[in-house]
Amino acid sequence: MDVRYPIGDLQVPENVTLENVQEWLKEIETYTTRLRETVDHLSDEELNKTYRDGAWTVLQLVHHIADSQLNMYQRLKLALTDDNPTVPGFDEEKWAIQPDTELPAESSIKMLEGINERIVSLGNHITEEQLNRTFTHQKNGEITVATKLRKLAWHEEHHLAHIKMALSR
Repeated sequence: MDVRYPIGDLQVPENVTLENVQEWLKEIETYTTRLRETVDHLSDEELNKTYRDGAWTVLQLVHHIADSQLNMYQRLKLALTDDNPTVPGFDEEKWAIQPDTELPAESSIKMLEGINERIVSLGNHITEEQLNRTFTHQKNGEITVATKLRKLAWHEEHHLAHIKMALSR
């Protein structure tokens, strides 16, 4: 197993269905509960563990998950409201070392609760036609709403696996 991708690479079905979307939304809907159960009781020492040398700490991962969901949610909404908008990337490494990443994990978990609630609400109203709407990422090119919905669920699970790996080291 490649520890960088403990649940494997992002896999998006060739023909995404509304049933696929509902599965992904269920993962997103339950995520903050599962994340909180994993990190709520941790000591400072545990929050500073990494899943591999040179990787982000558990605390940095929690904050990164919130930062990423925020950015991806915005891109999703732009794809649904604008005609193939161009969206910037964000420097994840620089975001990971900003002073707000020293806050308790709970601050990002609360943020995730709201963002994920909004993602699930939005996703529950997505139509098949909207799955093909797009945005253009400055670095990664054109991305569909279907792909973004899959990534919203996958990315959280990907980093929860990293957190669990760090805690087992």
